[in-house]
Amino acid sequence: MNRYPLWKNIIVVVSLALGFIYTLPNFYGESPAVQVSSAKATLKIDERTRSRVEEALQSAGIAHDGILLDNVGVKARFANTDIQMQARDVLEKTFNPDPSDPQYVVALNLLSASPRWLTALHALPMYLGLDLRGGVHFLLQVDMKGALTKRLDSTSADLRTVLRDKTVRHAGISRDGERIVIVFRDSEMRAKARTAITAAQPDLVLTESGSGDEFRLLATLRPEVLKKLGEDALKQNITTLHNRINELGVAEPVIQQQGADRIVVQLPGVQDPGEAKDILGRTATLEVRMVADPNDALGIDTVIERDRDGSERPVALKKQVILTGDRFTKAEPTFDQNHQPAVSVELDAVGGRVMRDVTRENLHKMMAIVLYEKGKGEAISVARIQGEFSNRFQITGRFSAQETNKLAILIRAGALAAPMEIIEERTIGPSLGAENISKGFNSTLWGFVVIALFMILYYQIFGLVSSLALAANLLLLVALLSLLQATLTLPGIAAIALTLGMAIDANVLINERVREELRAGMPPQAAISEGYARAFGTILDSNITTLIAGLALLIFGSGPVRGFAVVHCLGILTSIYSAVFISRALINLIYGRQKKLAKVAIGQIWKPGLTAATDGKK
Repeated sequence: MNRYPLWKNIIVVVSLALGFIYTLPNFYGESPAVQVSSAKATLKIDERTRSRVEEALQSAGIAHDGILLDNVGVKARFANTDIQMQARDVLEKTFNPDPSDPQYVVALNLLSASPRWLTALHALPMYLGLDLRGGVHFLLQVDMKGALTKRLDSTSADLRTVLRDKTVRHAGISRDGERIVIVFRDSEMRAKARTAITAAQPDLVLTESGSGDEFRLLATLRPEVLKKLGEDALKQNITTLHNRINELGVAEPVIQQQGADRIVVQLPGVQDPGEAKDILGRTATLEVRMVADPNDALGIDTVIERDRDGSERPVALKKQVILTGDRFTKAEPTFDQNHQPAVSVELDAVGGRVMRDVTRENLHKMMAIVLYEKGKGEAISVARIQGEFSNRFQITGRFSAQETNKLAILIRAGALAAPMEIIEERTIGPSLGAENISKGFNSTLWGFVVIALFMILYYQIFGLVSSLALAANLLLLVALLSLLQATLTLPGIAAIALTLGMAIDANVLINERVREELRAGMPPQAAISEGYARAFGTILDSNITTLIAGLALLIFGSGPVRGFAVVHCLGILTSIYSAVFISRALINLIYGRQKKLAKVAIGQIWKPGLTAATDGKK
């Protein structure tokens, strides 16, 4: 009657063993580390970089606890923060001998101190939020006027192309505030221009003004277009910030919109706010230019092209910009007709027309795609024009498959859609984060202890089983959060504490139901079976209604509310499993093997007309 089949016992044992393994990494803490990553979009981090880090540390006599290479950069682990700071200074001098032109990002970081056998099982600790781990918090103000200016400048260039294609003569196109002014000599040309622009640029509202010898056409963006422009600028900036923050190797950064024109950036574990500010404020633009001939007398810009072996060579470019990064609409890694890695790109309609004209006029000449960062240009591709093309073409060169994937990401990411300014900055030190962890841990621990003492005193053996099931619930919850690589914050710790109280409620329902059956005169074995069976429906109903509320918080909440909801929902699922199945397995282990059971230790059972009947005696 009260014995689980073997497969159920195996499931309980396996779940507890897995829970222990995936909870374990959270108790090893973190080790201070220094990370070396690329500060240049075209600079590759590889095994040679790892060797340079190891040689630099060895030459300086600095001991390390391991050096690893991943897709972010090279990370060296150290015993304490003092050694970490020394290593950072050594690596900074080694990799960035010219401070005015840094080639690499050398940043302080924290790495999990879990042993390798746990890492091999993909048993990793939970990510900790800013309030628990420490780090930096930025609030960025997006300049929406800057985004509008950029759009109007681009539209002005488009209008010049449209009027030229339609052979419409004009006396000049200029931007006046938030509108574009086109001047004509006669009303006939203005009317012809209005027809052409209306067909080519439906996002514009056109109005006429002027008289006499000067006829004007005023173009402004539609209100719905202005709204979408602001939304798109925020989305593009958030995407670009994600790409930049990857250089810092931050685990689970928070980058989200706040209000209509602000972005919140939280970087847990970052110990160098200056480096973070530098990366967030970086400006980058992508340009397409022609490579200058040796005999060109026109003004020439010189940029650097980095070869696959890391060597550099200068490339002379014409000053005229053919296209900018905002004309690229798509970029994907692919292979050319010779089965060599290449990048397939697409341009918008205007960019396609410009590219068609330029390639037709410059067959067999060299063209370069240049990335400008901090005022310095770097050629990411230099290739010869083999034929006329327009909005679709391939970028070929001596690329590897990995390099074409990175180049495609660079082209897609482009630059910031609008300028940003840091208007708020906060730094939370690791000591404050450790204090928050200590307080959260102690509150959960003492809450568990008090609950366990009450349950044992009131329900005796059944209370002890309930406490063990509660401990299993906590174990499984932490393991699940670790397995999902969730981010734990202070609201998450509050949700764990709340889960303890809710989970024990299910065991109280079970224990009281067993008492009721004993009070009604049912034999102990039957009372246990009936008590669990009848309490399950009530437990399920109450937890489902609570889960619905938690899902509503998860769907409609954000920030700390969402963090609370994630832990809350997972805690409900683990509490049902532990309160019903794990506690039943323990009770079966204690009482299930006895065919004739005289009594159960479930505390005092009060019967009508009697003072007390102790220990479950019928």
